[in-house]
Amino acid sequence: MTGALFSGESSAYNRAMPVTLRAHQPGDFAALLRLDHACFPPGIAYSKTMLRYFLKLPSADGMVAEDAGKIVGFILTEENPPLAHVITLDVAESYRRQGVGSALLEESEKNLALRGVRTILLETATDNEAGVAFWQRHGYRIEATLKRYYLRRIDAYEMRKILPGTRKTTKHPGENV
Repeated sequence: MTGALFSGESSAYNRAMPVTLRAHQPGDFAALLRLDHACFPPGIAYSKTMLRYFLKLPSADGMVAEDAGKIVGFILTEENPPLAHVITLDVAESYRRQGVGSALLEESEKNLALRGVRTILLETATDNEAGVAFWQRHGYRIEATLKRYYLRRIDAYEMRKILPGTRKTTKHPGENV
C-alpha cells in the first residue's frame, strides 16, 4: 500500500489528523527506533540491533503512517504462511485514539491475507489494559498467558486472530459440506 490517505476518528480531546500509509523504507530506521523507544519502556522497546534485525528479515513486512512527512506510527510483522506474527505496532502518543493504529493493522492484515496468511499471533503485556482492549476490538483473542515474558518479570498474553473467511469447517465421513 503506497500513498493511501486515512483520516482517523475525532475524539473530544484530539482532532482527526489525516495520515498516509506506505511501506517502510531503509531510510526510516532512525525514526522507527525513536518511535519504538517513545512507545515502550527500556528493556521492552527494541534495541537498535534487534529492530534492524527484524526489519531486515526476508519474511518481515513494515508499514508506516506519516503526517506531513513525519512518521507517527508503524507496524512490523513477520510471516510464514499460513501464520504471521505482529512484532510491534507503535503509534506516537499524540496520534493515539484517532484510528492510526487501526488503519495500520487493517491494511497489514489485508496484505498478509493476500499472501496466504490465515492466522496472526502477537504478545502484549497483561497489564497493558488499553493494548489488550485494542487487540480484542480487532478480533484477537487471548490464547495463553506467558509467564515473565517481558524483562523476566512481566506476564504477557499470547493473542491470536483467524482472518475472516479462513475458518475451516470439519467434514465428517458421509457428510456433504
